[in-house]
Amino acid sequence: MRSLVAASVACLAFAFSIGDWPVAAQAVAAAQAVDGPADQAAPRTDQNSAIAHAQLLEKAARGGIDVYFVGDSIVRRWGATDYPELLANWRENFWGWNAGDFGWGADKTQHILWRLEHGELDGVNPKVIVILAGTNNVGTQPGGDGKVAEITRGLAAILTICRQKAPDAVIVVTAIFPRNDNMAVVPEIGRINANLERMADGRSVRFLNVNNRLADQDGRLLDGMMNARDQLHPTVKGYQVWADGLKPIFTEVLGPPAATDHAPPPTGDPSARGRAGWR
Repeated sequence: MRSLVAASVACLAFAFSIGDWPVAAQAVAAAQAVDGPADQAAPRTDQNSAIAHAQLLEKAARGGIDVYFVGDSIVRRWGATDYPELLANWRENFWGWNAGDFGWGADKTQHILWRLEHGELDGVNPKVIVILAGTNNVGTQPGGDGKVAEITRGLAAILTICRQKAPDAVIVVTAIFPRNDNMAVVPEIGRINANLERMADGRSVRFLNVNNRLADQDGRLLDGMMNARDQLHPTVKGYQVWADGLKPIFTEVLGPPAATDHAPPPTGDPSARGRAGWR
């Protein structure tokens, strides 16, 4: 996978060298022991995730998706049946652009890679792919240079497989959102985002950073942008900030939204059964 990522990086004229970053093995050892390196696919082993994967495979097979969102719980909740208020905001912003939500809660980059390698993007052929991932790799504890490099490699690998599966799509790489459950990780999020920005060429790969509308210059969340309990997941107000950043790109690539929408119906957390979903 690492050689594949390196080839993709060269093709996209990335302005940095993954192989030259210092690697502090102690900073990532704990995460690797559980899930493996961030740039190597690893499955989720719980039954609920397996059911969700099957549902997302079915959604992908139905086709009709022009905008493909992939990521973790921040992506998932926006277009999920178990978060009706957020789903209403999703529809308000994206109806007519045929958007499909392929996020799954608690996923790290390696889990997203596994889902993409196992069919969730096969045959979809979207015109736009939106990626937001990495916050679960960041977690609540800083890890220094090694952790920053590890997560960046994982995000580069997601970009690579999206390009392989959908070579004609415009890919929008979204900056990892600020999180305030531990302010010590904010500088590392900023460094990862700076690396992500270098991946973009402004044409087939776009970088979108709306963090200055979610938090102040020190990374402290603005009032009402994130869930007050976890200081991580956006509220409707926070999601609207993201939507406002995405819609000009969608209009440029796809034109204005149509009066009808032919994306598959939304899915939700299989375990929800009427309750709020989990991360």
